[in-house]
Amino acid sequence: MNGRMRQSDYQRTHPRGWGTALALSIAALLLLGAGRLQAQVVQDSLPELKKIDVVEHLGESVPLDLVFTNDAGETVKLGDYFHHGRPVILVLAYYTCPMLCTLVLNGVSDAVKALDWLPGKEFQILTVSIDPSETAELAAGKKARYLDNLGKKGVESGWRFFVGAESQSKALADAVGFKYYYDTEQKMYAHPAVVTILTEDGKISRYLYGLEYKPQDLRLALLEASQGKIGNTVDRIILYCYHYDASTKGYVAMAGRIMQIGGALTLVILAAIVGTLWARERRRRSTARHA
Repeated sequence: MNGRMRQSDYQRTHPRGWGTALALSIAALLLLGAGRLQAQVVQDSLPELKKIDVVEHLGESVPLDLVFTNDAGETVKLGDYFHHGRPVILVLAYYTCPMLCTLVLNGVSDAVKALDWLPGKEFQILTVSIDPSETAELAAGKKARYLDNLGKKGVESGWRFFVGAESQSKALADAVGFKYYYDTEQKMYAHPAVVTILTEDGKISRYLYGLEYKPQDLRLALLEASQGKIGNTVDRIILYCYHYDASTKGYVAMAGRIMQIGGALTLVILAAIVGTLWARERRRRSTARHA
């Protein structure tokens, strides 16, 4: 059963709840993309949104001793998936979410599909449920769906899905500044739409917001988190030419650095031309002397 069908079923059985979730989700997205004044206006009109936020903890570490159950039913530590020389994409979600989590996971899947890098090789993806009632079977079903969507071979270990006790998922959410709450009336979680990029040793490197993630932004965020350890020379040059702009929540080109590289390339090309001409002239004079 696909995500669209599950949403329709939920609408039929929980029409009011689904509508509330939709309103909160849209408002949360507007809040994350708004300026301080606009954000305050949105929060004042919807007090529930004060419980939904992302408080960025860039440079801080996540607790790697947290314990979860993975999609294979194994009890594991979060740290088992770090210290392998790969940056990590962390997605906090829950598998029975009627709308927003599916859209976020779809966005991650679409962006990863567009990369020529592979999960499990150049980077790792971890999806952790914030709902302590969910099971490893649900996690396995979600994993199967997204691996099928990726259509990449040999990436089974590259995208793992986890469930666990509330104490563990809440501690992870607090560490990355992911603020959410459980609506007891609607019986669902309200939360922001964001993924967190972590370094291979568990430090928070970057946040990417929204429901769609540009492959270029994801690639640059992973390059940044790996400190140039993944990718080739061209990738590192591209990363040098871009920087993350908090106002647009994406990577933008830096004209000054592009001009620097352009100038350096021009000097290299001129040096090569002058060197070639000098070598030809030297050969010509040598030939003339021996003629």
